[in-house]
This record gives sequence, structure tokens and C-alpha cells, in this order.
Amino acid sequence: MIHTIAPGRDSLHGFFSRDLAPILTIDPGDSFRFSVPNSGWLVESGERLVPRDPGKDVGHALVGPVALRGAKAGQTLVVQIDEVHPGSWGVTYTTPPHSVRWTIDGTAARSAGRTVALAPFFGVLGLPPPEGGEHSTIPPRRWGGNIDCKDLVAGTTLFLPVSTDGALFSAGDGHAAQGDGEVSGTAIECPMTGTITLDLRDDLPLEWPVARIADAWLTFGFDIDLRQAARIALDGMLDLMEREHHVSRPDALALASVVVDLRITQLANKSLGVHAVLRDGALG
Repeated sequence: MIHTIAPGRDSLHGFFSRDLAPILTIDPGDSFRFSVPNSGWLVESGERLVPRDPGKDVGHALVGPVALRGAKAGQTLVVQIDEVHPGSWGVTYTTPPHSVRWTIDGTAARSAGRTVALAPFFGVLGLPPPEGGEHSTIPPRRWGGNIDCKDLVAGTTLFLPVSTDGALFSAGDGHAAQGDGEVSGTAIECPMTGTITLDLRDDLPLEWPVARIADAWLTFGFDIDLRQAARIALDGMLDLMEREHHVSRPDALALASVVVDLRITQLANKSLGVHAVLRDGALG
């Protein structure tokens, strides 16, 4: 079944919390369509949408939470990204007050005679921490959130450890294009529409996010120390190699040193991001 979430501030929030009431409850395997303003709550018209609670909703404009019926803490949430469509404009900020405004069409973003190819994705895909209270949308965590991985485009699947019963999934932060690192602190921040399917797995226990893209596995690590983020991503990849390729831990480490790439996901979000990449066919 495909559900439609009506756009508007009643479907949005600007912080993570397990205490937020879900705006929709769906069954495993169901999908939902939605639209979000850009990260600064600017809608397609360019006007700013006023949050329900300006004192609390100070982070990214996120749709949700969407509850998944039967989800329990300790399971793995399967987030299938079915469709991602950017709006007609976007903006990239650097040091205030400087910014670059982009016009977006079906294939490219253009600004002042420069053109870049589109590769749209949602920067924020995640679940609340298990602790109560309100949590910023800025740093990514082991339950996802502001991952800002440019590879999570339509057709890819993200796997997240479920932190709380019901899962309480949220998404937003539309990016029309971004480089690894997101070095200015922002990508092409744009309004976005999308469709996502949620499901559950009991046979894939995870500590940190994992993703399946067109031709590779990705494992993620986040920490204020970039070396520790890399260590977390690498440990996740070694786990994956043991599971998927049936190799011992020492062999996985040796093989990873030959065929696994470590890439900087982002340097912009307090907790820095690294993802490990294992391409299909790298281990014949």
C-alpha cells in the first residue's frame, strides 16, 4: 500500500524524539509519498514555512515520524528509497551572508553560467535516539539522521538499527547535488518530494547504518573524531565481509586493506562521517 502524507507544518518537525507522536502508522512493506521544504523550512514558492513550535523545531524540516507497525527495538529497519524529485530551485550557503542560488530542471542545476548534474537525495534519513527528550537533527547517530551521503539516491536501500518500538522514521533535508565531504556545510539545499518504503529484518543485527547501492555495499561511522568514525565504518565493513563473504575476521581485514575504500561522507555535522565502500566483484 502507498500512503500519501499531506504537505504542511502538521506533518513536519525539527528535532528527533521518541516522544513525538507519529503522523502515520504503516505496515511493513508499505510506502509513503511526501514533500518537504528545504533544510531551512523554505517551500517551493521560496517562502518560509513557520513550524508548529518555533521554539523546538529549530533543526531540519523533517516529515514524520512514521511508525512501522510491529517494529521493536533491536530489529533492523529497511529503508527503500523509491523516488526522489528536487524542486525548481536550491541554494548553497558558505560564510554568511554569501550564498549561491541555483535553478533546477530535470537534469541539472544552473547558477551564473555554471551547470552541475543532478544527483538528488535526502540528507536526513533516521530514527530518534532511545533516550527521551529532544535531540538535534544536526549530528548523525548510529540510528541514522543527518547522514548526508550523496550515494543514497533513488533505487538504494538504507538499513538502520531500530532504537525504539515503532521505529519512528523521519526524512528530509533535500539535496539536489553534493560532493563527498559537503565542505561548505551545505549542498544544493532544495525542497524535495519522494517515496519511501519501510520494512523490517530480524536476520541482520546492526550497530551502525549500512546501505546497499547499485554496485556496492556501504557501512557508516560517525564521531567527532574522524579517525574514530573511520574505525566504526571499517568495523562495520569487516562484519559485513564476514557475513556476506564467509571469511574470517583476520582475512576480512587483510582483504579490506586491498579492496575497501574509506570515503569522507561529510565534515559539516558536528559528528563527522566516514563510509566504507566494497564494490561488487572486488572479491572474486
